[in-house]
Parts: sequence; structure tokens; C-alpha cells
Amino acid sequence: MRRPVGIKDVAGAAGVSVGTVSNVINRPESVTEETRRRVLSAIERLGYVRSESARQLRAGRSRILAMLVLDMANPFFVDVASGAERSARAAGLGVMLCNSAESPAEEAAYLTMFSEQQVRGVLVTPADMSGRNLDAFRRHGIPFVFVDRVVPSAHGCSVSVDDVAGGALAVRHLLGHGCRDIAYVSGPMYLAQCQDRRAGALLALTEAGLPPGALRHVEAARLDVAAGRDAGARLLGMASRPDAVFCANDLLALGVLQALFHAGVRVPEEVALVGYDDIGFASAAAVPLTSVRRPAFQLGGAAAELLIEETGDAGAGHEHRRIVLQPELVVRASTLRRPRL
Repeated sequence: MRRPVGIKDVAGAAGVSVGTVSNVINRPESVTEETRRRVLSAIERLGYVRSESARQLRAGRSRILAMLVLDMANPFFVDVASGAERSARAAGLGVMLCNSAESPAEEAAYLTMFSEQQVRGVLVTPADMSGRNLDAFRRHGIPFVFVDRVVPSAHGCSVSVDDVAGGALAVRHLLGHGCRDIAYVSGPMYLAQCQDRRAGALLALTEAGLPPGALRHVEAARLDVAAGRDAGARLLGMASRPDAVFCANDLLALGVLQALFHAGVRVPEEVALVGYDDIGFASAAAVPLTSVRRPAFQLGGAAAELLIEETGDAGAGHEHRRIVLQPELVVRASTLRRPRL
């Protein structure tokens, strides 16, 4: 294997000192035009790439933000990551994206790696709701911002969406279209997002004068399409079928839709269906899904900006903030029933 080209090789090829090569790379205005052209020509000819790790050691600061999300198979988190990446690039930083797969153990392993790599800061959607993983990580002194989770400002910055309001939007809509027997299909209930969306659903039932027991609950093992199909089969196996289903995300809703379709159950005529997140596939489904839209791109961008502020030159004066964005309901064919008068 060829030895990597180093700065000394460039200096020798250009007939200048190592310090001059460094100036061309880092302070080009301090070098004459002729010398700059000679050094750049040598860099191009040799294929020299400067070592970012060495630069970080000299500067004492990384240019990489780490981002740890619950599920990269969910397009919602792709959009969140895109928003974070846009803000990071505008600040001259990069984003290392990792996936905990909703596993506290995976989350702990990645947080350990982030501390070993001495990343600049971390954007994290927690999988471990006990907080133990992040409590251990906090000892390393690396700033982090919670994404898609509300936390007290004293514990750090956070950017989230009001999922209680989102759950209430979904169920109020179903109630307004005459549905009275509603099932909530959630992911694992140790996730705060699933808890909050259920709380919103129960709030809407209470407002309508219905008891909490009127909301059936099917807990899925994961927040994906396969888990949604399994939940749909469980709903179909009930002694009496609900007339509406509210799902904790769109992937679950798409799986439920598949199960209902294969059983010959018509949506929305027999069962109305609402998803959550409003990913691109929601509008492209065989029956376009009504969904609660969360501003994913804005969520990621705002979280990255908070982290960049905290890790920047003015970080000493940084005050932790909690930003809560509002969801909106996007109505499509999966719930378009005639409202009761």
C-alpha cells in the first residue's frame, strides 16, 4: 500500500518549507501569488489531503456534530437530519448521523463512541427514557441538545413538537367525523412520544364527554410498517372492530392500512385511519392518509442551531432554551366521512 502523502511531501515538491505549505492552506493571504500557485500545483499533483484529526488536535475543537436518532428507516428522521445538516453546513460543520434503532443499549454504545471521538456536540433523540445513558455521557463535558423530546431547560436545550396537541388534533378530527369507537396503535410505550400522543387522544375524548376507557390501545413492538401490519391483524381479531384507528406514526398507519386492505375492510367507509408525522409516503398511499404533520426539517435545523450556538465562541454566555413547535392536521381520503350534524 502507498504511504499517504504528507505535508512534508508537498513542501519538498514545491521547494518550500512546511510552514509555507501550512500558510497556503490556512492563511493564503500571507503568501505571495507565485508561491501559492506552486504549492497548490504540488498539492493537486500529489493528491494531498490534509488530516482533519491533526487539525482538530491543534485547534482543540472538532468540526463534527454527532446526531443520534431513533430510526433511520423512518423518513421523518431523514427530514430531521436534513434540517440539521443544512444548519451545520452553513456554520462550516459536518454531521455524523447514527441510528439507535430504538435501543437503549445501542444508544449507550454510540454515546461512548462520541465521547471517544471528542465530537463537538451531540443531537440526540433519546431511546433510554430513564436518562441513565445521557447522565453518564454528561460527565464528558460534550454539549448535547434533545431532539423531538421536551426536557426542562435546566438539563439542556431541546427542540420538540407538542405531541399532546397532535394527539388531540387527530382524535378531535375522528370524533368530528362521527367516530366513537377509536383505537390507538402506539409503538413501545417507554417512548415519550407515544405516551404524549396517547395523552392528547385521551384529552380529546374527555372534551367530548367520553371516558378514557373508550380509547382502545394496541401497543406495537416497533414503529415500523411490519409492526403496523401486526397491529392491524390484532385489531381485526377483536370481537368488535373499532370504527377508527389513530396511529402513533405514519409507518404504523401504512401497516394497518395494508392489513385492512387485505382483509377487505374499506377505509374510510368502515374504518377511518389517521397517521402521524406526514411523511411523503402518507400522501402516496393507496388511500392517502390523513396525518398530523410535524415540521421535521425545521425541528432538525433549530436543534442544530442551538448546539452550534452553545459550542461556538460565545458559548460561555449560552442559556439553555426549550423550543416547542406546533403540529397541524393534514386531512386526506382516509378519514373523509360526512360529519354528524
